[in-house]
Amino acid sequence: MAAADRWKLKKNVVLVGMMGAGKTAVGKAMALQLGVPFRDSDEEIERAANMTISEIFARDGEAFFRDRETRVLDRLLDAAPGILSTGGGAFLAARNRELISRKGVAVWLKADLDLLWNRVKHKDTRPLLRTADPYATLRDIYAARVPLYAQADLAVRAEPDLSVQAMAAKVVAALAARPDVLEVKK
Repeated sequence: MAAADRWKLKKNVVLVGMMGAGKTAVGKAMALQLGVPFRDSDEEIERAANMTISEIFARDGEAFFRDRETRVLDRLLDAAPGILSTGGGAFLAARNRELISRKGVAVWLKADLDLLWNRVKHKDTRPLLRTADPYATLRDIYAARVPLYAQADLAVRAEPDLSVQAMAAKVVAALAARPDVLEVKK
């Protein structure tokens, strides 16, 4: 029996964590496994603004972007239950943590610094890492954000030897312990 035939998702699952943790890849795999929609808050923001996030930051500033991010999260959390991937900074704002906890469940994809570095070091799509010492920058961001990510409703440790599908199954298994989120279909 497929997972989608076995489980009923009762509220939105919001994946949070650092860049490179696998929020988008794992989220898409989870959505397929559970037969629910996948949404990406950054993509929704870009679609609504008809601009990239970098362009929004450059033109309107971070405060403007963060306000839009909260509005988009609020709208997405009102949609039918699904899997929602967020940008790495979304969970840092207290208002977003409260919103996510009230309307969904936050799952921290908890990857250690070495794993994150191995995943992001060869990519130029991470504006925050365009510095003289990208590893030191990642380390500093990691140190600052971990205490906030630790406030998520659930934490699931990412492991370097797990495939995307295996990691998605691991998150689904963690959610199965939460009958308010995931229940066995009758």
